[in-house]
Amino acid sequence: MDLEGLALLGLIEQERNLSLAARRLNVAVSTVSRRVDALEVSLGLRLVDRRSDGARLTPEGRRIAALAQPIIDQAAALRRTAEGLAAEVSERPLIVSATEFVVSDLLAPALPALFASNPDLKVVLRSQAEIVSLAHREADLAIRMSRPEGDSLLARRLGDIALGCFAHPLYLGDRDPMTLNFAAERLLIYDDSYGRMQELDWVAAAGLDRSVAMRTSSTRGLLTAAMSGAGVAILPVLHARREGLVEISTPFVLPARTAWLITHRDIRRLPAVRAVHRWIIEVFQAMLKETAALRSGTP
Repeated sequence: MDLEGLALLGLIEQERNLSLAARRLNVAVSTVSRRVDALEVSLGLRLVDRRSDGARLTPEGRRIAALAQPIIDQAAALRRTAEGLAAEVSERPLIVSATEFVVSDLLAPALPALFASNPDLKVVLRSQAEIVSLAHREADLAIRMSRPEGDSLLARRLGDIALGCFAHPLYLGDRDPMTLNFAAERLLIYDDSYGRMQELDWVAAAGLDRSVAMRTSSTRGLLTAAMSGAGVAILPVLHARREGLVEISTPFVLPARTAWLITHRDIRRLPAVRAVHRWIIEVFQAMLKETAALRSGTP
């Protein structure tokens, strides 16, 4: 039985697109198509419905995928256990997956503290918007803004990243930031690359969609656009305040983002994983403390 082909069915069900499934596997679309064809021939069933707008599993494909999942999980667990044992005596770097903002503005500046206590440790900080599979070793630890599902995953709540609306004095001119009419402003916001985030719902609920002048997946892009005087941006409070941007009073309370640290049960006890896990928690605790101090005006 072709376990790789069976696992591919699950990816197609998630991505609903052969090209996206191929990208997750880092293979050509033609390779994915051949694997599907071979699996269909071997089982004598049509498993995937290829459409102009993507791909969907047929009812037979969904049933086969569901039956195969426990076998795939067991094979993956065996592989992870073997790799975990080997990792204890190897120099394989740990892969940490997070959003661009978390990688560039939180983790990267805190690396000296990690290396000071773990001088031989090697890490890969991977900036990724998409959800990665810890089961298939696309990452060892992941930081995400939504809690994952699955009994094999361990999730630790890191805290809430406070958001606010900010603008540069160049954009505001002599206007009072406490009395702006948001409907008449140029809003700079996130797109939906990370899924439907709460602040996007806030913009829609406030009837401000028509005021949006720019959408982007990049926190750094939002920050630099606001600093140039392009408009009012929804940003993490910490980094907007660090750059001297002015916080704008909002008609509704902006929801915070809850960050989660995720790892797989099979590797949680590895010394390197524990060290990086502890370091990430400390980084977020420091961020939350600094944010609270900035908002309260204390040094």
